[in-house]
Amino acid sequence: MSNILEIRSVVKKYGDYTALNSVSLTVPKGSIYGLLGPNGAGKTSLIRIINQITMPDGGEILLDGEKLQPKHIQHIGYMPEERGLYKSMKVGEQALYLAQLKGLSKKEAKIQLDFWFQKLEIEGWWDKKIEELSKGMAQKVQFVVTVLHKPKLLIFDEPFSGFDPVNANIIKDEILELQKNGATIIFSTHRMESVEELCDHIALIHQSNKLIEGKLADVKREFRSNTYKVGIMTQDVEGLMFHLTQHYSIAQTNFKSLNDDLKLEVQLGDKTPNELLQLLLQKGQVTHFEENIPSVNDIFIQAVSQ
Repeated sequence: MSNILEIRSVVKKYGDYTALNSVSLTVPKGSIYGLLGPNGAGKTSLIRIINQITMPDGGEILLDGEKLQPKHIQHIGYMPEERGLYKSMKVGEQALYLAQLKGLSKKEAKIQLDFWFQKLEIEGWWDKKIEELSKGMAQKVQFVVTVLHKPKLLIFDEPFSGFDPVNANIIKDEILELQKNGATIIFSTHRMESVEELCDHIALIHQSNKLIEGKLADVKREFRSNTYKVGIMTQDVEGLMFHLTQHYSIAQTNFKSLNDDLKLEVQLGDKTPNELLQLLLQKGQVTHFEENIPSVNDIFIQAVSQ
């Protein structure tokens, strides 16, 4: 898979403050790429540089193999966390204007807007002013003006902010459809459950530096603890615990279960999962056996804490 975006040793300073400290990232074509980090980490500074709102103080950015230039703006769609719609303008009038700024003719813009307004069931909003809409409604309009010129790179900063669960799912499905149709998506959010559902690659920036980057599955493998959550129903708890402590590190844990079972977290050490399972089966009825795979939230907290 080739890369649509290459960020090479980018530096950004504001006076004495360094917002980005020689950050390098590669965003594969067709990926949904999670850009993660605490507030103040440097994510927004990087996004603003990609959109050429500000310029880097060092390094360079390549879009599809070419050094980033003003002409590339038409190939990028950006939905900022702080929405940029004009509150006193009518929805349709504003959407047409913004579409033409992205290089569409008025005729093509109208075709695309009719398509998206029907798809998201917002046809009746054409003559409403933005200030008459709820935050979630305005979000839908912002989403439409971000994607309607069919950019090959989309950047969503907290795209689900302001949405109820139903509309959040609608936008989530549309993001997946855009990826299916060839778009690459950079997805910046604090909602780690959304990263789990949508992203196939992630990067973590903290205190202006890149800490982690890679395929989500590879990052999870790197942070796996080789522990298993175990549920077992046994008449010989004492014997089971004696045998387990001879070979494993164990701790009490908790998880949802319909059984009145003993719940343990077991670290394998140099043993295999099969060896652990065989021991458990000798001592009782196994009701739960699951590898404790780290979540994105676990990885985020561990990496930032370290």
